Amino acid sequence: MEQRKQMIEGQIADANKLKAEAGDLKKQYEGMLAQAHEESAELLEKTRKSAQAEYENRINVADAEAEKIIENAHKTVELERDKTVQDLQSQIAVLAVAAAGKVLGEASTNENNRLLYQQFLTKAGGVNDADSK
Repeated sequence: MEQRKQMIEGQIADANKLKAEAGDLKKQYEGMLAQAHEESAELLEKTRKSAQAEYENRINVADAEAEKIIENAHKTVELERDKTVQDLQSQIAVLAVAAAGKVLGEASTNENNRLLYQQFLTKAGGVNDADSK
């Protein structure tokens, strides 16, 4: 009986030892799990910040490109407007010289003046308002 008692006490001691070792392993596992969660959260935050920085960088680049496009469009419109104004001024000058030449070359009468005025407006693309007077 004594042997059996010692054997049972030995088994209980072994079980307690295994239980203590299992508790230690559980603590190690829980520590490693907590560390893994912490590292995961840090990595997620780092990735989020990196993505936000990349997003802001791309937005800034797109804004700069849009500004350049708008600026170039304004310059193009301004150049086209200036060219159109110059072309119109040139055409008006030619028409004015032609009208002056006709006036000087022909006898000045009211009918001739009215016809010259109508021809000038027709060539210049204006409205004939001589009839409305």
